[in-house]
Amino acid sequence: MLLQDQKKHEELCVQKYQNYAQQAQDPQLKQMFNALAQTEQQHLNTVNQLLSGQVPNLQQSQQNQSQGQSQYTQAAAQNKNPGTASQNDIGLCNDMLVTEKYISGTYDNTIFECTNANVRQVLNHIQKEEQQHGEAIFNYLQSRGMYNVQ
Repeated sequence: MLLQDQKKHEELCVQKYQNYAQQAQDPQLKQMFNALAQTEQQHLNTVNQLLSGQVPNLQQSQQNQSQGQSQYTQAAAQNKNPGTASQNDIGLCNDMLVTEKYISGTYDNTIFECTNANVRQVLNHIQKEEQQHGEAIFNYLQSRGMYNVQ
């Protein structure tokens, strides 16, 4: 049941990132959201494999996912130049940051309930990437003075 929940979460992430990429006004944010949507699609594919009883090869999965990760890391790095963001873009980022925080937490519960060490490893890898997604969004917001840590 927990994997079914993760599947729904990943479907929602893919949908939201794709929709938000279309709505974003900043071209760099569009690029980052599109890259994150691709990585979330890879997560969804992995969860679907697990649900079908197959444990993906973590090395192969990491290679595929690192391609998408380099895309959003590049977009996030480009966003380190201070600038302004529209209120719409800030709202999109805040929504996705909250979403990533929630999904990372749900992966934590799923990992703890999993009895298969290989499956735990795969889910742990996905969770780490979810945290990296949140970091990319945080960096975007912080570079624009819209998320100040105290």
